[in-house]
Amino acid sequence: MDEIKKIIHIDMDAFYASVEQRDNPELRGKPVIVGGDPHSRGVVATCSYEARAYGIHSAMPAKIAQKRCPYAIFVRPRFDVYREVSEQIRDIFHRYTDLVEPLSLDEAFLDVTNPKIPIKYATTIAKFIKRDILIETGLSASAGVSYNKFLAKLASDYQKPNGFTVIMPGDAQQFLDKLPIEKFFGIGKVTSKTLKTLGIKNGYDLRQMSLYDLEKIFKSRGYFYYNFARGIDNRPVEPYRERKSVGSETTLDHNYRLDEEEIVDILDELCLDVSNRITYLNKLGKTVTLKMKFEDFTQITRSLSLEHGISSHEDIRTNIYNLFRNIPQNNLQIRLVGVTLSNLIDINETCHNITLFEYMKNIEDDKK
Repeated sequence: MDEIKKIIHIDMDAFYASVEQRDNPELRGKPVIVGGDPHSRGVVATCSYEARAYGIHSAMPAKIAQKRCPYAIFVRPRFDVYREVSEQIRDIFHRYTDLVEPLSLDEAFLDVTNPKIPIKYATTIAKFIKRDILIETGLSASAGVSYNKFLAKLASDYQKPNGFTVIMPGDAQQFLDKLPIEKFFGIGKVTSKTLKTLGIKNGYDLRQMSLYDLEKIFKSRGYFYYNFARGIDNRPVEPYRERKSVGSETTLDHNYRLDEEEIVDILDELCLDVSNRITYLNKLGKTVTLKMKFEDFTQITRSLSLEHGISSHEDIRTNIYNLFRNIPQNNLQIRLVGVTLSNLIDINETCHNITLFEYMKNIEDDKK
């Protein structure tokens, strides 16, 4: 009988904004936005929970964020500080296990099936990690504990901020059956909308669909949805891995104008798909490419080369969104869109996943 894995997912709470609030007492309890200048073409990198209450989120244009919350405090990112704190948190992880798979500066999977210290329960280790992070950095983290990566990530997001959720093998199916479909890891706005039109509102409804039907609708992604609805995820926690590029594209069900809101949602879904796949490969990408094919079958690509690699949904989405916003308006409608990360590197080659902030700083400096 195979040994049941003990997987922890640690996700820092509003990491960049929390660092700013920690270091500047005047920002505590206030809506803080880390990112671009609202008077230029900057975008929101992340924001505090006080700002999120106004509907502000990452990749939102800074101008819109300011309209939603005129009292928000915009803070320029401090790259070196975020990197330093992230490395401090990684050191804490490695006290307990060497099987650490970073996803970005502020989150990671840990396999504590056979920990470095004699602690029997993964829940105890997760509590110790949260405690150590709080004592040593002054920051809160949310932790999810389960028997695979998919469930551990769902668990860490379940009660944020400062959350702690455990999904035991005997409880997993009941948890998934009640979970709203949009909360499933790997299911974004577009897929969620498609599923809801089919009457699928939660994990139970998803579990009633056959593998054949899911693959017919969602191609290769249908296999993952089928397994996720049953709590199946055999991916190991891997500190190291390898590939050339990771991309996702779709031919639209009908043509869209550049200014239609649905295009942004579709791009967001593609970015999520790329993030999931590159995370699975344990890679970072240093080149982001946006592809568009128009109704007359002409095609354009726009690429951005980054100094540091990225893999998170947030970073990919923000860079793609900036490329998209700079495409000149025309009368042609879009029939295909695609997102690609290339120039890949192993995640263990760098922990400095701060490209998003450097990119925003560069484009805003160019506007001055």
